[in-house]
Amino acid sequence: MQLKYISRDTFSIGPIGAVLLLLVTFAFSSCEEDDKALADRNYQLIWQDEFEGPAGQLPDAANWNFDVGTGWGNSQLEYDTDRAENASTDGNGNLAIVARRESFAGSAFTSARITTLGKFDRTYGRFEARIKMPWGPGIWPAFWLLGSNCDQEEWPLCGEIDVMEYRGQEPNIIHGSVHGPGYSAGDAITKSFAFEKARFDTDFHLFAIEWGEEFINYYVDENLYFSITPADVPGEWVYDHPFHVILNLAVGGDYVGFPTTQTPFPQTMLVDYVRVYQEVN
Repeated sequence: MQLKYISRDTFSIGPIGAVLLLLVTFAFSSCEEDDKALADRNYQLIWQDEFEGPAGQLPDAANWNFDVGTGWGNSQLEYDTDRAENASTDGNGNLAIVARRESFAGSAFTSARITTLGKFDRTYGRFEARIKMPWGPGIWPAFWLLGSNCDQEEWPLCGEIDVMEYRGQEPNIIHGSVHGPGYSAGDAITKSFAFEKARFDTDFHLFAIEWGEEFINYYVDENLYFSITPADVPGEWVYDHPFHVILNLAVGGDYVGFPTTQTPFPQTMLVDYVRVYQEVN
């Protein structure tokens, strides 16, 4: 696997330059209210995966590829496989990405990393996923987008949009970031969203971006907490071409550190759905 394709995990290792927004949790809106809110913003659903298969079914091959391998240049400990044991539907309408403590291909852990590269690539729109996190030191789930020109332009020139990253040792905090030329890795443009009294591992939460020609807006449960425009980045704005979706659950790595005796296994990242909308006039 070429470095220019895997480079997001390779370089997203620096400290989070975050501003914590301490917010109290509140109940989810109903599906009808969510649909109305999207309609009010003139978004139309164009792609989705609801993960409705029976227990043990692999992600739909029409939508997803598996990245198979280990390390990714970021000291991650897991070997990402294409096995149902590491990524499959759970029979309850979710995709379960499961990190396991097991000896496999020379690694001490297994997990999975799936992408839509070449199957769904999109410029602009609303990208959202409803996810329930795992918990434990050294656990690193992420929902993110990578420039689909990554086979032609090395990272960070291809651009990266982290819709959601999460450190398992900080169960009440998620992070949203962009990485581009001159502002990548530890210098990424980043902001965090934190609950005062709730945690991301006890229920599902909705993570989304709304992305247009000169803006990217970040949401948690429809709360706008971060807006980025070209004026906010110190280098080139590289978010004007197709990107693809990636879901993964890493174990270890420079960003989160090593699992500890407090980290139970297996660890499961549950994804209720991924949906993408386009803006309509």
